[in-house]
Amino acid sequence: MVMFDRIKFDGLRSRDWIIFKYPTEDIRMGSKLIVNEGQVAIFVKGGQLCDVFPAGDYVLSTNNLPILGKLLNFVFDNKTPFTAEIFFVNLANKLDLYWGTSDPIQLIDPKYFVKLRIRAFGQLGLRIDNHLAFFSELIGGMNAFELVQFEKVVDYFRGMLVTHIKTELANKIIRDKISALEISTELMNISTSLSESVKVEFNRFGFELVNFHIQSINFPDEDFEQINAILAERAKFEIMGDNRYVTQRSFDVYEAAASNQNGVAGALFAGGVGLSAGQSAMQSMPNQVGAMNGQQATVACPSCQGQISSMSKFCSLCGENLIKTVKTCPDCDFENTEDARFCAGCGKNIQNKMCVCGTELDIQAKFCNSCGTKA
Repeated sequence: MVMFDRIKFDGLRSRDWIIFKYPTEDIRMGSKLIVNEGQVAIFVKGGQLCDVFPAGDYVLSTNNLPILGKLLNFVFDNKTPFTAEIFFVNLANKLDLYWGTSDPIQLIDPKYFVKLRIRAFGQLGLRIDNHLAFFSELIGGMNAFELVQFEKVVDYFRGMLVTHIKTELANKIIRDKISALEISTELMNISTSLSESVKVEFNRFGFELVNFHIQSINFPDEDFEQINAILAERAKFEIMGDNRYVTQRSFDVYEAAASNQNGVAGALFAGGVGLSAGQSAMQSMPNQVGAMNGQQATVACPSCQGQISSMSKFCSLCGENLIKTVKTCPDCDFENTEDARFCAGCGKNIQNKMCVCGTELDIQAKFCNSCGTKA
């Protein structure tokens, strides 16, 4: 049997370790135990946590091993050999632990109504505040080991972290209606809220949450391109003004028609017509084409009352959507306008439902077609 007179763990060069199991269980009374600052030594016998030693130098005897002494029932002199497991626990702060959402959170942006895949990344700091709870609740259930790194322990909490983070971000965007483009201004508030919710879980296992930060919230470039297109369209209204924008759209439609209507409109522009002449030509051209085809070619726009082509899907003068859908009530089959919130026939709420995962559901849907959650 190999017995040691000096029991000590000097630690690693970094602070990445969290617990170290002394490599031998062969110990004898009278051995010297040295516990460095920022450490605590725990004696375990038969799976039972016995004696705990804070930083300091100790000569092992029945006087400072009261619980273990009762289990072993020492009857020999001060050199009696015995077996026990000794664990050194690191009590120092570990501030550079990183976390991230491996899979994205899928949400509908409340401002731009675009489906986004959001990811979040951040940093947290931990220290062992209750080494007895830490050992009994967490380490006691781990497989055989000699050295455990902080990252290994954080893996145990990764699922809990991601669940809390996803829930908090979804609530912030959907409940508070904050666009993903504006969420960066809320990083401090979200970090504080998340810190309060996750520290309770860490405390259960003997940890103190020293700090918690969200460093970034982002989403793929292809999702951002959809919002960019909406912003570019909106910028035209803000820079040009509504009237000039409508005029430009009119000429865009007229130019497209000129290339598809046997050159009728093209001939008008070739003659050097001006802005006002072009607008009048825009209105008269469908009539000329309709006359050639023997059909009624123009209709009045329900929004601006301007004369436009009967084949138009959007008004070329004001941009009004001419192809409007109806929303049928599932209870009374009354056909409501597409923007109706309640049925005009029976008063039923006919707004589309929103799933917790951010997917917009049909009013008749019973389950989400994205995540399967009951509607």
